[in-house]
Amino acid sequence: MEQLKGQIVRSLAGHDAGGLYWVAETEGDFLLLADGKRRRLSRLKRKRRKHVELTGLSAAVAGDGQLRRAL
Repeated sequence: MEQLKGQIVRSLAGHDAGGLYWVAETEGDFLLLADGKRRRLSRLKRKRRKHVELTGLSAAVAGDGQLRRAL
């Protein structure tokens, strides 16, 4: 699997479909995601890799405010 940490992805499935997220970590087939607003860095969302698409963008963030501006 390619390096996904720091990448920006778009959700394809679930109630959050269409939303942009930042990949904080990977756990096998799962990604731990944050968007800085509903899903902060302290409470990451766990989502399967097949339910997101890569946008080709990446960001280096230090906090929720910086993450929100990047998305």
